Amino acid sequence: MAQPEYLRIAADLRRRISSGEWEPGGKIPTIPDLCSAYRVSDTTIRNAIRLLVGEGLVETRARAGTFVRPRPPVHRMAADRYRNTGAPHATPFTRDQGIGWSEYRLDKRFEKMQADSELAALFECEPGERLLARHFVFYDNGEPTQMSTSFVRWSDVAGTPVSDPIYEPWPGGTRAQMASIGIRVTRITESFTTAMPTEVEAATLRIGAGIPVLRYTRRHIADTGRIVEVAHPIVRRGDTTVVDFVIDLED
Repeated sequence: MAQPEYLRIAADLRRRISSGEWEPGGKIPTIPDLCSAYRVSDTTIRNAIRLLVGEGLVETRARAGTFVRPRPPVHRMAADRYRNTGAPHATPFTRDQGIGWSEYRLDKRFEKMQADSELAALFECEPGERLLARHFVFYDNGEPTQMSTSFVRWSDVAGTPVSDPIYEPWPGGTRAQMASIGIRVTRITESFTTAMPTEVEAATLRIGAGIPVLRYTRRHIADTGRIVEVAHPIVRRGDTTVVDFVIDLED
């Protein structure tokens, strides 16, 4: 079966963008010019451009045309990002992004809830246990880069600064928060998946619907073996995130 014309044109436009023919921030030819060049209708060109918009390669501006979107820098998530480094304000997010405290902003919303069966399994607790859900959007120099919902046990944080959003972002992150209430975290687990973004994720992270996201679940585990925090999920755009693992092998 022949490939639809708009897919063929989108593939060629994609190639021309990746080759550098049109640089990031540059304007691509107008729809009439593309219609003439490819000898197709404006509907076909619009469908091709709509596909590239969904992939985050281009953006359309009213009365201005279509432009190649600047590609965000790639960020590497190192396996040791949760270790203490001695930097007083650093968090795993600021280490991942390579930014300072002044370049970091956090939107937050807190609410009390009860653990459903999924969260109960992650916490290894009984369904119905009271939790504090902390909804975050992380910004790097004004750009939304990561979103997450972090859950902690209400019995651990009630009446402490950890339960008050005014103290966020917290220097040192969740591990430092737990230490402030006498909980020593000695293990962190993470589980990764990839998927296409939901409408909320695409809108929050300002990405095209065709850009995959990296979703992962993190658990902070105390020295007693008790799970004290679950972030489920943490979401980042998948095309600019690299997860690094270091595995030391003994002979």
